[in-house]
Amino acid sequence: MRILIAIAFICIHCLSFGQVKRIEPLHWWVGMNNPKVQLLVYGNNLKNKTVSIAYPGVSLVKQSAVDNANYLFLDLEIAPTAKAGSLKIIFSEAGKKDLVQRYDLKARDASKRKLQGVTSADFIYLIMPDRFANGDPSNDRIAGMADQSLNRDSMYYRHGGDLQGITQQLDYLQELGVTALWLNPVLTNDQPVTSYHGYANTESYFVDPRLGGNEAYRALIEACHQRGIKMVQDLVHNHFGTEHFTVKDMPMKDWVHQWDSFTKTNYREQVHMDPYAAKADLDIMRNGWFDRHMPDMNQHNPYVKNYITQSHIWWIEEMGIDGFRLDTYAYNDLDFMAEWGKAIEAEYPKMTYFGETWVHGMPNQAYFTQGNKINQQRETHLQGVTDFQAYWAIIEALNGKFGWMDGVVRLYNTFASDFMYEDAYNNVVFLDNHDISRFLSVVGEDINKYKSGLAWLFTTRGIPQLYYGTEILMKNFASPDGLVREDFPGGWAKDKVNKFTAAGRSEKENEAFTYVKTLANYRKQNPVLQDGKMLQFIPEDGIYVYFRYNDQKRVMVIMNSKNEAVKIDSKRYQEGIGTASKARNIISGETLATLQTIEVPASSTYIFELIP
Repeated sequence: MRILIAIAFICIHCLSFGQVKRIEPLHWWVGMNNPKVQLLVYGNNLKNKTVSIAYPGVSLVKQSAVDNANYLFLDLEIAPTAKAGSLKIIFSEAGKKDLVQRYDLKARDASKRKLQGVTSADFIYLIMPDRFANGDPSNDRIAGMADQSLNRDSMYYRHGGDLQGITQQLDYLQELGVTALWLNPVLTNDQPVTSYHGYANTESYFVDPRLGGNEAYRALIEACHQRGIKMVQDLVHNHFGTEHFTVKDMPMKDWVHQWDSFTKTNYREQVHMDPYAAKADLDIMRNGWFDRHMPDMNQHNPYVKNYITQSHIWWIEEMGIDGFRLDTYAYNDLDFMAEWGKAIEAEYPKMTYFGETWVHGMPNQAYFTQGNKINQQRETHLQGVTDFQAYWAIIEALNGKFGWMDGVVRLYNTFASDFMYEDAYNNVVFLDNHDISRFLSVVGEDINKYKSGLAWLFTTRGIPQLYYGTEILMKNFASPDGLVREDFPGGWAKDKVNKFTAAGRSEKENEAFTYVKTLANYRKQNPVLQDGKMLQFIPEDGIYVYFRYNDQKRVMVIMNSKNEAVKIDSKRYQEGIGTASKARNIISGETLATLQTIEVPASSTYIFELIP
C-alpha cells in the first residue's frame, strides 16, 4: 500500500490536474551517448494539445499525435551542454496555455556501472523471487491489485517471497560463491491469475509492489554490488500482459499484433532459418501471441521499438543493472532485436546479455548469436544464449547408454560444434531452471550423477548458472512447472526448517551444499576455469576427458559415465597433461603422486589440478 501511495503521489505531483496521467520514461539523463529520447505522454484527450519546452539545451524536435487521442509522443534532443534539472513541458490548446508539467533530467552516476558485464568469470544463481524468501510480510497482498491470492500450498498462487528476503540471504549466496543473481522478472505483473512468475508485466517502470517496489530493488542491487555480486535483469521484449495500460488503451491499432481470432505462436524457431519456410508460418511464429494473456508486441512499430528500448536503458541507468537475460528470444522480430542490441551496446559497451533460445539443434541455437558462422542475413548483436544443447547433452551423458553418437559422446559432439559461434564462452550453461525438471530428479536422485553434473557445470566453457535449491537437493519434475518452483525451506518465518543454515540441512544436503561451494569458489579463484582454453578427447568406452588450461595452470576433468569403476591410462591424454607429474583433487584435496593410472568410481567425475 505504501508503494502504491508513493506511485500515486508521483503521478499527481508531476502530472497535475488529471489531464496527463503519466509520462514515460519517468525521467531521463543528460550526457547520454544518444542525445534523443521519445516521451510517451498519456492522459485525457491530448490530441489537440500543442507542446513547447523551455529549458537550455533541450529542444522539442517533433510532437506526434496518434490514433488514440489519449496519447502524445514527444521527441526530445538533449544537447551535450544541457545541465541536470527540471524542465517545463507546456501544453497549450487554441493558443492558450492550460498545463505545465515538470520533467526531470538527472546527472549520470558512473559508479553504478563499475561491475557491468556478466562474463565467463561469473557464477549466476537463478531465483524466482516469490518462492525464495519473504523478508517483508506486509507487502504480501496489496490492496487494489487484481491477484489477491496468497497460499503457499498452491503452486499457482503467490507465496509472498520478495526482494528484501533475497537481500537478507546474501551471506548465504556469497558463501556459496555466487557472483551474479538472475531474478525472474520483477516488474509489476498486475494480472488476475498466476502473477507470481512475472512474465506478463503490466508496468514498464515499476517493480511489483508485492516484491517491495523500486526502492527494494535498488537496495538489493546496492547490497549486491557492495559484495561484488552482479544483477541480471530478466527482460521480456516479445509480449506484455493484457493489463498493461498501453494494451488496455492502445496508442494505435497496431501497437500489438492483431488477428481475426486468437492466434497462438507455433513455437517453431526453424522458420527463421528455413530456406523453404512459408511466410504464413513465419508470421505466426513471430506475431502469434505466446498465450492469451500475453499479447505479442508489434516490433515493426517505431513507437513500440522506442518504448521498449528506452525502458531497458532506463533500468540500466537508474539501478545499475549489470546484465540482461532476454526471455523468449526466438519469438521476437529479429531485426528489431538486432537494433535493440546495437542501441544498448552504443550506450553501455560493457553491458552483456544472453537470450533464451529453447530450440533444438546446434545450428538453430548458434543462428541467433552475434558473429556466428551460419546466419549471414544480419548481425544479431546477441552475445550469448542459454545453452540448451549443452543441457540436453549433459543429461544424455549422465543417463544415456554409451554409443557412437550417444551417452557421453553427445557432450563431446556438442562442444565440437562450437565453431559455429563467435564466442561460445558467452553461453550460459545450466542443469535446470524454472521451466524444466529439477536436475536431481532427472538423474534419478543418484548422488554420483548429481555431483558429476555439477563438476561439469563448473569446469566446462561458458557461464555456469545454478537454479535456487539445486545446492540443497531440491527435486521434482516440471509436470506442471509449478512443481519446480517450490519455496526455499527457511525463507519464511514459520518454516519448520531453515536450510539457509548448516544446522537446518541434513547430512546429505550439507554434503551437496559443500560440494557446490567448493566447486564455485575454486572456479572463482582460478581464471583457468573462467576463460582458459579447452581441450577435449573423443570419449572411449564411456570415459570423457577434457582439460582447461592457460599459461599458468592446467585442470584435468575425467567423467566416468559407466556403472562401474575404471582405471585410466594417462598416456592417451599426454597432450593435455603436458609436463605434469602429479595432480591434486580439488574436491578432496588429496594429491596423486603419479599420473600413470587414475582410478575413477562409477558414474563419477574427478577434477584434478595438475602439478608439474
